[in-house]
Amino acid sequence: MRTIVTHSGLAPVALAGRTTPVPLLPRSSRSCAAKSRTLHAAGPSTTPFSGSSTPCCVRQSVFRPSRPSARLATCRAALEEAAPGKTVLGFVGIGIMGLAMTRNLLKAGYEVVVWNRNPDKCKPLEQEGAKVASSPREVAAAASYTFAMLSDPEAAVDVAMRPDGVVAGLSPGKGYIDVSTVDAATSSAIAAAVRSAGAAFLEAPVSGSKGPAEQGKLIFLTAGDQELFSAVSPPLDCMGKAKFFLGAEGAGANMKLVVNMIMGAMMTSFAEGLALADKVGLRQQDVIEVVGLGAIAAPMFALKGPTMAARSYAPAFPLKHQQKDMRLALALGDEVAQPLPMAAAANALYIAARRQGLADADFSAVMEAVAEQKAEEAAK
Repeated sequence: MRTIVTHSGLAPVALAGRTTPVPLLPRSSRSCAAKSRTLHAAGPSTTPFSGSSTPCCVRQSVFRPSRPSARLATCRAALEEAAPGKTVLGFVGIGIMGLAMTRNLLKAGYEVVVWNRNPDKCKPLEQEGAKVASSPREVAAAASYTFAMLSDPEAAVDVAMRPDGVVAGLSPGKGYIDVSTVDAATSSAIAAAVRSAGAAFLEAPVSGSKGPAEQGKLIFLTAGDQELFSAVSPPLDCMGKAKFFLGAEGAGANMKLVVNMIMGAMMTSFAEGLALADKVGLRQQDVIEVVGLGAIAAPMFALKGPTMAARSYAPAFPLKHQQKDMRLALALGDEVAQPLPMAAAANALYIAARRQGLADADFSAVMEAVAEQKAEEAAK
């Protein structure tokens, strides 16, 4: 049962067939503006709010308690809630997403230390007030809480565990928040390394691409150390519109793969629909409008449809990353013996698009693989 908590009174909660008033949490100190909303699932977190009267942007959170452990008890005593002007944050991985997310932290007033394999990508942030470190270790040593947005499991492991990696700079009282999209096994391995250094770990893959990242409207799918979730809730709120705490690490990673698998299959189906419409003489723009007015309307179709009709694919979410996520989702399905025929068919189209040289284009460029497939079938 989810409990909706607002900041204007008591929220009714259904418990064993009766409605019970629940006292509301105080407003939290945040750098954003507007009202805050929190949803709790299966019980509240330990300390989601600090008690300050400063309101925040509209935010929602869903909590699922993680399994308790001695390590969590250690982290609980050591972690402090992040606050602008007080807490130094780190960010490693300054790509499309990392750049936008770090900018929102800087705008909120946080001191941020950054690192990227290609240091040139850090220059815009340096001009905006960020400090540039020479290694991931240096970032983690300087920051209380370090975020990472990396391209794939291999990069996530390397940046965390190499000799000058994040783990080498961690110590008790610090935390590592990996917002990359990886598989659960990778996340668990990184978590173990982080905890071996006495630090706390939170996986927090995001739902959302370039636009939501720039607007501070990402959705964080978190799991791991709940105390760290509470401690970094303020910066998460500056980067996102909602955050979910789902339990032990692996749950967030799996949720992200499920979401991106659905998205990837939706996109290939939409591309096929536009291609079919074109073949039978329908205007693709009319198809987009009709779809947008019906039961299958989706923000993704409204956003991507016009650019797909124009065969323009400026990257917001690179196709190579979508195909990577399809691959990881299929591997997860194999692991639990869940057939995923639609996802497998969609993955084949993303692979075909990569072979056409579209790896760095937006994932909607799968439209080109669909069009080529239709042409090949017609030529047979």
